[in-house]
Amino acid sequence: MKIRSPLPRRKTRIEIIPLIDIMFFLLASFMMVSLQMQKVRTLKASLPTATLAKASAKPDMINLTVDKYGQVSLDKKPVSFPELLPILTNRYNLNTNLPVYISGTRDATHGSMIYLLDFVKRAGIQRVAIAIKSAPDHP
Repeated sequence: MKIRSPLPRRKTRIEIIPLIDIMFFLLASFMMVSLQMQKVRTLKASLPTATLAKASAKPDMINLTVDKYGQVSLDKKPVSFPELLPILTNRYNLNTNLPVYISGTRDATHGSMIYLLDFVKRAGIQRVAIAIKSAPDHP
């Protein structure tokens, strides 16, 4: 014999109103946190050093170096970007196969290296490479 309950049987259901409240709270929290975050415009890149790099200085090539402040040096002499553009275009007009090597100090930012690379490409030079140096413990 089966005894029935005097209370009417109700189907169970999931209430979504509290879930919507929780989702709005999470959305507002993430928005507030994202407003407080700072934008990172450059990345520090500590790249590995080469073990078999050899110095090869030729008179028909340009060596550009970037320091941690984004300052550019042409053959170890500081030069500004407005001064660099005529130098690059004049040397390129004399030799269309002019190679340019870009190197950076250990604490130079990736953004400044890419900016210099783009600057050299805008001058019309197509043969651009990133120069590497051997590690101090290797000859």
